[in-house]
Amino acid sequence: MRKASRLFEIIQILRLARQPVTAAVIAGKLEVTVRSIYRDIAALQAMRVPIEGERGIGYILRPGFDLPPLMFSIEEMEAIVLALALLERTGDGELKQAARGVSRKIAGAVPLPLRQALDANALHAWGAGVPSPPGIDLAMVRRAIRDEEKLAIGYRDESGRTSERTIRPIALIYYSLTANVVAWCELRQAIRNFRSDRIEHCEETGAWFKGEGEGLRELWVSGWTSRPEVA
Repeated sequence: MRKASRLFEIIQILRLARQPVTAAVIAGKLEVTVRSIYRDIAALQAMRVPIEGERGIGYILRPGFDLPPLMFSIEEMEAIVLALALLERTGDGELKQAARGVSRKIAGAVPLPLRQALDANALHAWGAGVPSPPGIDLAMVRRAIRDEEKLAIGYRDESGRTSERTIRPIALIYYSLTANVVAWCELRQAIRNFRSDRIEHCEETGAWFKGEGEGLRELWVSGWTSRPEVA
């Protein structure tokens, strides 16, 4: 276990303890030596974490100390860094902006060792980003999924034929080159997949399908093993 992860785990152990915890007990839980725990306790105290106690008696975390609301292990932090980097490759401008905001909030909330892992810039998602689809705002689609609002779209199929559709969007699938809108199509009376780069326009309708979204998603998932039908 890396040192930053150990420091986090020590704080968690002491935070949850109802009585002093000895270094031997902590070492047993983390599968490290007692000597390592003594060094880690000293490091945390140097970082002004209010740990009290001494060798042979045990340690406590002084009442009133609260951890930041977001605490992660090093591996979890690396997963977040990579996930945020992958979001930069989507064509969803609002999600890209949100990802940058998440990075700033995490950097301000986690302790120094984890902040250093976030700032190290050692993990990258290789490849060019996807441009935003010109005919549709993916942020609007995500809102419509949450609010269960119908959308009106103009769609061009693979043969170049265009049609006007009213859809009930239930999911978004992000691929490396495009995003698919999964929706109940009122024209086809079935669930269809609409490539976002073939949607020529998209407008909110002010009409709703409240309470139907979860059932439509269950219907979609139940047919997931078969080839998804395109619009």
